[in-house]
Amino acid sequence: MVEGCISRSMPRGGGKYWRLAYRFGGKQKTLALGVYPDVSLKKARERREEARALLAQGIDPSEHKKKAKAVAAAVAEEKTRTFEAVAREWFETKTLNLTAAYRKQLRSRLENHIFPFIGDIPFSALEPAHILEAVRHTQSRGAIEMAHRLTQLAGKICRYARIVGYVKFDVAAGLHEALPPIPKDNHHATITDPAEIGRLLLAIDDYHGDPITRHALQILPYVFVRSVELRGAAWSEIDLAKSEWTIPAGRMKMRRPHVVPLARQVVNLFESLRDYSGQTLLAFPSPFSMTRCLSNMGLLNALRRMGYGKGEMTVHGFRGMASTLLNEQGYRPDVIEAQLAHGERDSVRRAYNHALYLDERRRMMQEWADYLDGLRESAGRSAESSKP
Repeated sequence: MVEGCISRSMPRGGGKYWRLAYRFGGKQKTLALGVYPDVSLKKARERREEARALLAQGIDPSEHKKKAKAVAAAVAEEKTRTFEAVAREWFETKTLNLTAAYRKQLRSRLENHIFPFIGDIPFSALEPAHILEAVRHTQSRGAIEMAHRLTQLAGKICRYARIVGYVKFDVAAGLHEALPPIPKDNHHATITDPAEIGRLLLAIDDYHGDPITRHALQILPYVFVRSVELRGAAWSEIDLAKSEWTIPAGRMKMRRPHVVPLARQVVNLFESLRDYSGQTLLAFPSPFSMTRCLSNMGLLNALRRMGYGKGEMTVHGFRGMASTLLNEQGYRPDVIEAQLAHGERDSVRRAYNHALYLDERRRMMQEWADYLDGLRESAGRSAESSKP
């Protein structure tokens, strides 16, 4: 290994370069030290001495320079790979099969509640305290459940970053333990006491507001679909002759078509609903526009006018009501989950559950409807007997 000398050369493209000729591993090599006159002779000599020091340690200056450039490029890339950049990459990669409404909701949570606080932090520098600081802005407003949801969302992004190799560890792991528990009365409050359910059904039947809103609330306990799935129902999805309602994949949270067997009580309610919306595309149009569906707030306000407060009953609570009582009554969990259209982790079961359990679900839905009618009748008799 023999060191050479420093020289100044002019390449074909113009400009003059300081170069160091040297031998390494028995091969003649040249190291560019900079462009003249941007790099002075003094600076070129300093770089030559640095190269000689590397040679003395058995290090090839050219390879060392390449590695240094690669490290610098990696550092620069890490600085541009912020939490927001990775989150948007995760969003475009992992949410394509979700409904447009759900994707919009996730994007809104990121842009309004997370990016303003940690969006510009390089992901490699992200720490658990950064995420906690972001979600605690939401927690401080009393939105405990939303703070938990934001933590879960950040966790999905952090796991994605680890899997694709951006970081080695999931810094969001276990963060929910640092948050206060979700108050029970704020977590989709529902009614599961049979006598109270009967009284709720009577209150819905006696609702004197918008008839389409009343029909929506009368149907919801029987079918216990998500609010957005019911409110957006089109008459073309409902086959009353077959007693089936097929919700297309585009309107489902998990982007899979969902069959809802209709008990005879539900068929009768849909027949009654035709008197109010049978000439429109939507089964549950808004009172203010026949081309827009009924709002979730419209259903919620109706419950509030019936006297059911925030901690007593929510629109989503009809799903919790059905899930709790059907499980208590001994129906197979797989059948209940299939009817709730919850996500199925197993891809084979996910593909065939809707067909595999359809007969069982049809029977369960009719028995559930009959059970609800029994609760309503019992509540009615109790109300009559209590009259003076």
